[in-house]
Amino acid sequence: DVQLQASGGGSVQAGGSLTLSCAASGITFDEYAVAWFRQAPGKAREGIGCIDSGNGLTWYAESVKGRFVASSDNAKDTVYLQMNSLKPEDTAVYYCAADNHFRCAPRSIYGTDFDEWGQGTLVTVSS
Repeated sequence: DVQLQASGGGSVQAGGSLTLSCAASGITFDEYAVAWFRQAPGKAREGIGCIDSGNGLTWYAESVKGRFVASSDNAKDTVYLQMNSLKPEDTAVYYCAADNHFRCAPRSIYGTDFDEWGQGTLVTVSS
């Protein structure tokens, strides 16, 4: 049974940092592409990052490039999202997702690319 557990959300002031974690059970992350999505109130879900131990690629949406960094600890089957220079518009519920058929590439990601999803973790950035 595959489970993804996202954690690390919270409240932070603009300019601050948070690190989200996505821990997996039932899968081995080095066989999967792992992505981060977010959904702000009243907005569509947005794919913001993808990390792939299989091909060594990472991809970021323009909205977070240069501020967010994804990393993985395959020994712990955990993927992290380090979020720096946070802005109020980063306020959203953040989700991690994984798929062993999809491979990260320099292109946008979509929810339909991923089969396995964790529950969300809320990030609130105040101005």
